[in-house]
Amino acid sequence: MAVGALVAALTFAARPAGAEDALWVAKAQTIAMRVTAYGDVEPRSVLRLRAGVDGMLRDVSVQPGDDVAAGAVLGRLAGPPIDALLGARRAALAAAEATVKGAQQELAIERQKLAARLSTRGAVDKAEAAVSNARANRDSARAELSAAEDMAVLHAPQAGRVLTLNAAAGEHVAVGETLLTLLSAKDLWLRATLYGADANIVRAGMPGQFVPASGGAAIPVKVRAVVGALDRDGGRTVNLTAANDAPGWLDGEAGTVTVDAGTVSGVAVPTRALILDRAHWWVVVHTAKGDKPQMVTPGPRSGALTLIESGLAPGTAVVVANAYLEFHRGISERYQPPD
Repeated sequence: MAVGALVAALTFAARPAGAEDALWVAKAQTIAMRVTAYGDVEPRSVLRLRAGVDGMLRDVSVQPGDDVAAGAVLGRLAGPPIDALLGARRAALAAAEATVKGAQQELAIERQKLAARLSTRGAVDKAEAAVSNARANRDSARAELSAAEDMAVLHAPQAGRVLTLNAAAGEHVAVGETLLTLLSAKDLWLRATLYGADANIVRAGMPGQFVPASGGAAIPVKVRAVVGALDRDGGRTVNLTAANDAPGWLDGEAGTVTVDAGTVSGVAVPTRALILDRAHWWVVVHTAKGDKPQMVTPGPRSGALTLIESGLAPGTAVVVANAYLEFHRGISERYQPPD
């Protein structure tokens, strides 16, 4: 049994427009481009405070969620390894200071002997070089002692919020072990994923806003970068930063991101006047001889309007009311009866 087949060629019967048709006169217009996507607040980086020496953790003064200032003391390391290290560094500094003192005394003697013509200028220069070397060694020993003391005290490298504690007070830790993680107060940014044409028009520096899903005021943002590589789902990641120093957002917060992508000009028609048929877009234009279909290439949308990139000239009357029904009027005539 044969089945009815739809004729491939479009046969649109011209018909004079009735009074009930709502017409839109296509006109050149400039619209604002806005790209909307979902975004998540994420940390750009997480600081990891590691043990610089073997020891026992003690005097931990923070808990996850605590906000800390730059340089704040978060805990200390104690035990035989750190005590031995500090003792050795202090002894080295004491020895270096004694060497400096001896070199200075030797220099004073050589200068007195030179004044009495009992020494030479070369001997004085040699003594001065010895003092300079002794001072350099003392400064190095002092820096090494300071570094060892810093290993014994955990300081916050910058202001932020404690995320995790990986060791408890009284626990023995090894050198290089992560003791806690810290999220910098200035290291939160917004990440969104865009697809297709939206990803192609967004550029670094474009302004926008982030509206948290939990409610609250919109937060001004700015596009920092558009990642060049595609994600597995075909999207492109866009990184945005807050436009001010205190945006008030939280790590893990989600919401809607709207980017102001500038303006674009073209011939605008109501979006509901567009018809998709056989992978092509059409509008129904009204002429003196009646209504007929016109293939077009749509561009970006703004609200209820769509810009037409090609296929439609300004001043053309476009059918809006019941455009889809008008386009398919007489569709029954395009079927062939069964054989």
